[in-house]
Amino acid sequence: MSPDTAADTAADTAALDALIAEVVAQEERLQFSTFSADDAWMLGGRLRALGLERSLAIDIALGEHRLFHCALPGTSAHNGAWIERKKATVREFGTSSYLVGLRAKRGGGVFEAQPWIDPLRFAGHGGGFPIALRGTGVVGTIAVSGQPQEVDHALIVEALTAHLGV
Repeated sequence: MSPDTAADTAADTAALDALIAEVVAQEERLQFSTFSADDAWMLGGRLRALGLERSLAIDIALGEHRLFHCALPGTSAHNGAWIERKKATVREFGTSSYLVGLRAKRGGGVFEAQPWIDPLRFAGHGGGFPIALRGTGVVGTIAVSGQPQEVDHALIVEALTAHLGV
């Protein structure tokens, strides 16, 4: 490996580590003390407003109980399939689907290529986020689909930050 390649690899690894730390911090900060159907409605409306210009499908669930779902113009049933895969990833791993994918990448692989992962059921892509109650843990999911994974993740973070006032 040339010195330039080694330096690039080290820089890429450092950037990935910093991104993972940022997402971990977001998940710690963006937790609820309580969560209700009213929270889902308000949060869903906020995500819808953010997504009006972006062809976005949105889903918020408490456990398996879907509390909010909206598919904006420009989306298709395919976005619904992505939402289900992202939600399954959040439920299985208790963390955002983006973080799951980033950690797999940091380990040198692709999440969906792991032999124990069914890529038709799970997605290590941004856009699935845990609804976590402080002191309790993950009780639900927020998922969006329609934009590049970084944008899907950032939209959820933006909406949660505003909703929680943090």
